[in-house]
Amino acid sequence: MSDDNLKYPVGKYDHSTRVELDQVEELIEIVDDFSEDLTELVVDLDDEDLDKTYREGGWTIRQVISHCADSHMNAFMRFKLALTEENPTIKPYHQSGWASLPDADEAPVELSLLMIDGVHGRWVWLMDSMDEEDWNKTYYHPEQDRTNRLIDVLGLYAWHCRHHLEHIKLALRN
Repeated sequence: MSDDNLKYPVGKYDHSTRVELDQVEELIEIVDDFSEDLTELVVDLDDEDLDKTYREGGWTIRQVISHCADSHMNAFMRFKLALTEENPTIKPYHQSGWASLPDADEAPVELSLLMIDGVHGRWVWLMDSMDEEDWNKTYYHPEQDRTNRLIDVLGLYAWHCRHHLEHIKLALRN
């Protein structure tokens, strides 16, 4: 398998993709199912399994799970900012740096699974309440120099869920 296929097992996300309202329900379902799908995949893993990587130089399964907790927490906060402010500028964070901190690299994976379950529960509840006007609200990402519509961010995070589930499956096959 090529390095690109290992890095992007479900393909690279195309940021030019515009999500339409008729796709929202299906995409929310992917985000909603993620916590259960992830827990089912990793619940019986021991520390040796959690330290497996999906590619040379890639994150461990434990770090991937912690990254999802951190990333999705940030996404949920960005949704709330965009829903309550006019095109707010969000605060980027150093993803690899966060994945290397002890809480991501060493802590019991159950802590991240609890975070994901709670964040996704609240996030899905929020998204289920959103109307067309809400879905078109935006935030500005200064590192990417891009304004993002919430409906498109949903598409990105549905992809992100699938992307990292596949990373874990790859690591378990290694």
